[in-house]
Amino acid sequence: MKKRAIMIVIDSMGCGAIEDAEEYGDDLSCNTIVNLANATGGLCVPNLEKLGLGNIVDIKGVTRVDSPLADYGILKMKSKGKDTTTGHWELMGLVLKNPFRTYKKFDEKIINEFIKRTGCKGILGNYPASGTKIIEELNEEHQKTKFPIIYTSADSVFQIALDIDIIPVETLYEWSKIAREILNEYNCGVSRVIARPYHIEENKPVRIGGLRHDYSVEPPEDTLLNILDKNNKKVLGIGKIYDIFVGSGVKEKILTKGNTDGLKKTLDSIKTSDADFIFTNLVDTDMLYGHRRDALGYKKAIEEIDSYIPLFINSMTDDDILIITADHGCDPTYKGTDHTREMVPYLMYSKNNTAKNIGIKDDFTYVSKVIKKHILN
Repeated sequence: MKKRAIMIVIDSMGCGAIEDAEEYGDDLSCNTIVNLANATGGLCVPNLEKLGLGNIVDIKGVTRVDSPLADYGILKMKSKGKDTTTGHWELMGLVLKNPFRTYKKFDEKIINEFIKRTGCKGILGNYPASGTKIIEELNEEHQKTKFPIIYTSADSVFQIALDIDIIPVETLYEWSKIAREILNEYNCGVSRVIARPYHIEENKPVRIGGLRHDYSVEPPEDTLLNILDKNNKKVLGIGKIYDIFVGSGVKEKILTKGNTDGLKKTLDSIKTSDADFIFTNLVDTDMLYGHRRDALGYKKAIEEIDSYIPLFINSMTDDDILIITADHGCDPTYKGTDHTREMVPYLMYSKNNTAKNIGIKDDFTYVSKVIKKHILN
């Protein structure tokens, strides 16, 4: 029987500040899952509770159980950073020695080169901002000029937003590829270029999550995904996994329109896919709720994920493992709109597993070692 691994990354579901959080502009009070539970009256996650989530950290509404069904513990990020790419790469065994660079604004030479190569005539923005706020602020001018809206954040990102009813989404993708090329040529050290399409609904600009596309830098070294590929094992990336790794080691991808779609496609893949590793990112917790500081929305998203866990488990074979974790924090009760430098929870379930407390691991690479051992040994 094939030995498969299924991993769900609940994007940004951190569980407590890392001791160096202040170096990243955060304070030690940051704790995504604990603080959002406190702010919303508690979580109702009976299935995560049975796996052992309440044994990892004290969460309002989540009980500590005597006999958890999963290995449980905490992972600390060793790499320098608090972003999606850094977190996912480390989960797959690659610790970054140098952090990606962040910007308050992009150099004039970068912007001028972007304008020249795209032929867009000009740009709007070029400052750190919330993605929802900046399109509200600049949409009127965007409609008049048709200039793309460019912005960044505390993360290493170059983001391009435009109304795809006036400029086709294909053009947005092409401009994003051009931006990626320019940033690489100038050695800017930017982790991701993100295409952010939106349109107007009821006279308001609304982002279209299902058409978002990330253009990441390539991993500088092999990750577990490459190791599996070289051993003729198939990796299926669901959500933005393919983009995060620039397809390196990923044999098949399934794009999603949000968490509900991602959960359904993960369940279908567990039932029907021939992949050895099913690797899913659920982005809404971060993109829709963490960055927008929507604690109630975040709570509901976690509870929806929880409802799928029995469906996943019932579709697994005796030789499958299911890992649930995160990639960084984005505390919706904290100031600002950026990620927070946090530890993440770790749960690993299999039908034949004798659950144990793994304690606190000093880096995320513990996950890659578990998956490698399970699939290749």
